Amino acid sequence: MSHPATAVASTDAPSRSAEQRLVARIRDDAEAIDVAHKLAAELARDASERDRERRLPWAELERYVRSGLWGITVPKEYGGAGVSNVTLAQVTAIIAEADGSLGQIPQNHFYAVEIIRVNGSEAQKRFYFDRVLQGDRFGNALAEIGTKNSAERKTRLTKDGADYRINGRKFYATGALYANWVPTSAIGDDGVQQLALVPRDAAGLTIVDDWSGFGQRTTGSGSAIFDNVRVPADAVLGFQASFDRPTTVGPLAQILHAAIDLGIARAAYNDLIRFVSTRSRPWIDSGVECAGDDPLTIREVGDLTVQLHAAEALVDRAGLKVDLAAANPTADTVAAASIAVAEARVLTNNVSLAAGSKLFELAGTQSTLAENNLDRHWRNARTHTLHDPVRWKYHAIGNYYLNDKKPPRHGAI
Repeated sequence: MSHPATAVASTDAPSRSAEQRLVARIRDDAEAIDVAHKLAAELARDASERDRERRLPWAELERYVRSGLWGITVPKEYGGAGVSNVTLAQVTAIIAEADGSLGQIPQNHFYAVEIIRVNGSEAQKRFYFDRVLQGDRFGNALAEIGTKNSAERKTRLTKDGADYRINGRKFYATGALYANWVPTSAIGDDGVQQLALVPRDAAGLTIVDDWSGFGQRTTGSGSAIFDNVRVPADAVLGFQASFDRPTTVGPLAQILHAAIDLGIARAAYNDLIRFVSTRSRPWIDSGVECAGDDPLTIREVGDLTVQLHAAEALVDRAGLKVDLAAANPTADTVAAASIAVAEARVLTNNVSLAAGSKLFELAGTQSTLAENNLDRHWRNARTHTLHDPVRWKYHAIGNYYLNDKKPPRHGAI
C-alpha cells in the first residue's frame, strides 16, 4: 500500500503521533468484555457534563483506542482478537451505557473493518488491519442529504490517470472528525458505488463540525466536503459488492446500532432505579412511605425490566446468527441474520425510548431539573433510533416468517 500513516488533524485535537501511541493488544473475547467494563467505569464519570457542554471527547477517545477495543474485530490471522459478533455487540452496549455518543462513534469504524474483511484485497487487509491494531481510527462519509432517498449518492469518484478524484458533500459523517481515515462512498464512472479510504488530512477534504442534533451531541456527525480529493487506486474497494452477494456487512452494521440503543436503554433504566430509590416521593394515594414501595411504580419497573432483558436476549441471539452467517455466508444464512438483527432492533428501539420516557414518569418532576441532565438518555435514544425506520423492520420480519421473503440487502436491515 502506498499510504503513509496519518494522525488526526483538527484544531480541537491534542497533538499526537502514531509513534507516541501505545495500543494494547486484546487477545480474546473474555478480555474484550473485561476491558470494556473497566473503561466504561472511567467514561461514565463525566458523560453528563460532556453532553451538557457538547465537549468533544478527544481524550476519552484516545483512552478508548489505547485500550485495544477498536482492534477487536481484526481477524486472528492478521493479529487481532477476531471476537464474535456477540462479544462485539456486548462491548458496544457496555460503552454506550457509559456514554451514548462514545458508544456510537466507532460504529462506522467496525463497519469499515468488516467491509475490508469481506471485500478488501490481501494487500489492503494487511495494511489497514495493521493500522487499526496500531490505533488508527476509521470514520465515515457515507450518507448525504438533499437526495431523493437515503440510498442515493451524488458524490463522484472519477478516474485521474492511474488514480481517482472525489468530489461531493456528505452529512451524518459520524466519527470523521476524530478519524485517521474517512471511508467514503462514491459513484464511479461505471455507475457502481465504491468505497474510498481517504486519509483524514488529505488535500481538499474538509470536515465541518456542524452536527446540531439534540441528542448524540458529541458524535461529530457533521459534514465532509470533498473538493477534487486525490485517492490512490489501491485505496478503493467494492462497496456495492457487499450487497450484490450475501455478506454480513449489513447485519453487522445493524447489530451495532441495536447494541448502542441497548446501552442507552440501560443507562436510562439505571438512572430511573437510582432516582426513584433515593429521591422520588410516593404518590399520596399509595399509602407508603417510599416511592420504591409504591405498588404501581413497582409494576411499571417490572414491565420495563422485562422489556430490557428481552432486548438483551435478542441482541445476543442476533449476534449468534451473524456469527453463523460470517462463517458460511449464503443467501439463507445472511437473511436469517438480518431478520434476527431486525428483531433485536425493534426491541432495543422501543425499550430505549420507553426507558428514557418512563424515567421521568416514575421519578417525578424533580427529575426534569436541568442540573440532572437526565433528558440526555431520551434525546440520545430518539436521535439514534432514527437511523432507519423500525416500521420497515416489522414489515421485513413479518414478510420473512409469513411469506418466506428474504429481506433486501442494502445495509439498513
